[in-house]
Amino acid sequence: MNNILNSLVERCPSLSCCKEDIYAAYSLLEKCFENGGKLLVCGNGGSAADADHIVGELMKGFMLDRKTSSQSGVLSHLQGGLPAISLCAHAALMTAFSNDCDAEYVFAQQVYAYSSKNKNDLLLALSTSGNSGNIAKAAQTANEIGIKTVSITGESGGELSELSDVCIKLPETQTYRIQELTLPVYHCLCAMIEKRFFG
Repeated sequence: MNNILNSLVERCPSLSCCKEDIYAAYSLLEKCFENGGKLLVCGNGGSAADADHIVGELMKGFMLDRKTSSQSGVLSHLQGGLPAISLCAHAALMTAFSNDCDAEYVFAQQVYAYSSKNKNDLLLALSTSGNSGNIAKAAQTANEIGIKTVSITGESGGELSELSDVCIKLPETQTYRIQELTLPVYHCLCAMIEKRFFG
């Protein structure tokens, strides 16, 4: 795992300040999946696209061959996956809840429904400012139901730095620059966790 993390820091030296937090985030991911939990990911705008991207890397092969050992049937066409859900991908639910209830709580509702009965789940909250209201409400819900939260934010960490078990504060302040560093960080996490379970 350290080789993957060291490679990230070599390629992106500005992330050296985040190295310990990235490893701490990996440790929470490892514990989640070891214990039968699932990962919930949420963000807004570009971070919503990142949430979908992360789920794609975890649910199928990323850097390694994850073919099943089955030689026949449907299973022979599938790959090993780690259970992950993008909370941004449910248009009907999100629009219904936003219309009928309160848009600020749209991710919180999903965290509660998915994870109130599984304390091994993990929330990954993406917010460049760290202050997105609906993301903060999701993290507050995670805290209240007893599941861990990892967040990836900009330099200040915002409100999420206080609500998260681990907050990876990327050393940038402009939104697009934070987003540019977000991708290599989550690719590193996905590569590390893939190696752990499929390497």
